[in-house]
Amino acid sequence: MLLDDKVYLGSSTQPEYLPLKYANRHGLVTGATGTGKTVSLQIMAEGFSRAGVPVFCADVKGDLSGISMRGEPKDFLAERAGKIGFDDYSFDAFPTIFWDLFGRQGHPIRTTISEMGPLLIARLMDLNATQEGVLNIAFKLADDEGMLLLDLKDLRALLLHMDERSKELSAKYGNVSSASIGAIQRSLLVLEQQGAENFFGERALDIADLMRTDRDGRGFVSVLAADELMQSPRLYATFLLWLMSELFEELPEVGNPDKPKLVFFFDEAHLLFDEAPKALLNKVEQVVKLVRSKGVGIYFVTQNPADVPEAVLAQLGNRVQHALRAYTPREQKAVRVAAETFRPNPDFDTAEVITQLGVGEALVSTLEAKGVPSIVGRTLMRPPSSRMAPISSAERDAIIAQSPVTGLYDQLVDRESAFEVLEARASKKQREEELQLQREEAEREAESRARSSRTGYQDDYRDDRPARRTTKRRSTRQTPTEAAVNTFARTMARQLGNSIVRGILGSLKRGR
Repeated sequence: MLLDDKVYLGSSTQPEYLPLKYANRHGLVTGATGTGKTVSLQIMAEGFSRAGVPVFCADVKGDLSGISMRGEPKDFLAERAGKIGFDDYSFDAFPTIFWDLFGRQGHPIRTTISEMGPLLIARLMDLNATQEGVLNIAFKLADDEGMLLLDLKDLRALLLHMDERSKELSAKYGNVSSASIGAIQRSLLVLEQQGAENFFGERALDIADLMRTDRDGRGFVSVLAADELMQSPRLYATFLLWLMSELFEELPEVGNPDKPKLVFFFDEAHLLFDEAPKALLNKVEQVVKLVRSKGVGIYFVTQNPADVPEAVLAQLGNRVQHALRAYTPREQKAVRVAAETFRPNPDFDTAEVITQLGVGEALVSTLEAKGVPSIVGRTLMRPPSSRMAPISSAERDAIIAQSPVTGLYDQLVDRESAFEVLEARASKKQREEELQLQREEAEREAESRARSSRTGYQDDYRDDRPARRTTKRRSTRQTPTEAAVNTFARTMARQLGNSIVRGILGSLKRGR
């Protein structure tokens, strides 16, 4: 049943396979809660890993962590294997790397503000059009002056700098109002409360670390702990969207490989599209279309196909449809829409079967020769070889300790960046102003003594009143962006090269 060039999914009237050659044509796993979507994701990840294809997936409920441990014999697993004729069934553990944006259940994942770009940052902060425009000006200013924004304090410093230069910047880039800057600053506070400060910083994630294979040639399964992350759904969706755009921007063109370079499962996919502006949806559609040629397969996992926009849905060639409920007119319409996306099977009514599927049963259609969808088959999904339950904290810690990326991301690196450099320059300017004030006072005292000496009445007419401070009073709020940024701009510009280039979703293109 197991073949080298295909992923075995289960059996209908025949074995149902997902050919590796067409696995980068993307896919969709849908079904109501409790119908078996997570197990389908698990067996697909196992199949890709066994074929040497690295996998990235989000573990929303904690169940997917079991892929790192060998499964245990159970009667219902043996019964399912025998029922579908799965003679090759055995138990196995798969190489796994655990990740966590908060660094508690896996290696931290970080990126920089500059690398994420204004479009995704605006989406993350839920900014309106005017505020997004000001944020775009902020990034344009940083790009023009060669400033890399590494973390939230760098962005906050830049916003203060813009507020001080608002009149100048408004003339050059467009209106920069204090009200919009204030709204963005308040959104930054909300991000911090959601834990986003853990995500922004260095060392930034290297995409190559998601594309590792072990010594046996099996692909590593990168599992993102998302149970806590799901409490901040916008952060979750924006992070996965950023990761998808990074894969698109950083990986070279490979055309149509024999198997994917990476398979990316996007669980709770509706969060990506809910209330997303049309401009963002258009860019997501563009990335989904083009990332296939980079050897990346994207698989959206959600409850209903209607959660995915039609333009994106049309790009998803491989389908696994679990049961849907059809109690209301809206749900019945969704079932009909889902049925219409399959190539009909003359042996049954697809819409009717979707409501009758049992747990672990699905309608499966994958791309066959020349990229043509197969006739949909009512399929009993194969049992997984790895554990169908979460692992313990001790087991997780042991795997993390032996991970190939141990030590690479575990410590936050806070190197000198815009905030530190500009803060130092502001302090230097303050010291220079104080020295200048002292020189001016000394000059006044010398002039007073000289004048008194000429009149001969210095003792009787000496003015003991303290010299009046003539310089403008500084604000009590120390601003790190007070000084000029020319030297720092030149330093960062040398790191970036001759120009800063941003990709489709606004993320910074790294030099290759």
